[in-house]
Amino acid sequence: MKAATSGGLDISCLAAETVSGMVRSLVEFRLAEWGLEKVSGDVLLIGGEIVANAVRIARDREIRVRFTREAGAVVLAVWDPSDEMPVVRPVTELTLDDIAPDARALDDGYDDGTGGWGLPLVQALSTECGVRRTEPSGKWVWAAVAC
Repeated sequence: MKAATSGGLDISCLAAETVSGMVRSLVEFRLAEWGLEKVSGDVLLIGGEIVANAVRIARDREIRVRFTREAGAVVLAVWDPSDEMPVVRPVTELTLDDIAPDARALDDGYDDGTGGWGLPLVQALSTECGVRRTEPSGKWVWAAVAC
């Protein structure tokens, strides 16, 4: 892992399941240094979602995380090497009848098809968010939160 500390964060690392927690901790420390604890809940949830998506799609390849403070906002951006663009799942209302216990829920690699709610959360909590392709491949997924 390489990290730069010129006020923000610029981290390059291999995509691993532990990266999301590491990034959340580093971002939380940086927000505290800046006196911006009031936005930490939203920023940490956004960061966890964006980093987890990059880790899932990069599969042991390099990802990058940038966290900066700008006028009136903080911006978290995550780069992954995949050209696959994020797909926002439409939000639908669930009832208690839609929720049932699943004995396989904790099995490694099990996917019950109910994932994909992270990007709507990012959209709801951020002031602005988006995706920018990079050459020759990859993309930056980013979100800004007003502070």
